[in-house]
Amino acid sequence: MSQFSEEHVYDALALPNDALANGGVEILRAGIIDDELFVTARHAFSDPAQWGEVLAEIVRRLAKLYAAEGELEAEEALAAIAAAFAADLGAPMIETPKPARKPAAKKTKPATTARSKPAGGKRAAKPARAAPKKSSAKRKR
Repeated sequence: MSQFSEEHVYDALALPNDALANGGVEILRAGIIDDELFVTARHAFSDPAQWGEVLAEIVRRLAKLYAAEGELEAEEALAAIAAAFAADLGAPMIETPKPARKPAAKKTKPATTARSKPAGGKRAAKPARAAPKKSSAKRKR
């Protein structure tokens, strides 16, 4: 899980300059120690759904990080992270759709002219369609 050195040093990220200049509140910190995830979080929101918004923004920023480093396009990274996130939470896996094939050329009917309503404003009744024939073969149960 970890790609960092085996030394016993915790390599913490630096605080953003805006946070140092303007202040703020850290709401989430995550680290990998001996291939185990450690998380420290603050009960920052009264509605837990707001964490979903925060996590979605984190994922978008991580996707941009991969794109900036040239590893993947942002959309590819976003899709990979979202799929793994959903799967880890127990959502069923959804296969990536295959590229659509071009539909076969359709045979077109010759153009027809618009019909006008007959006098009196009513159209003639359409002929009734025949009911499908029922099969006389018995079905096995």
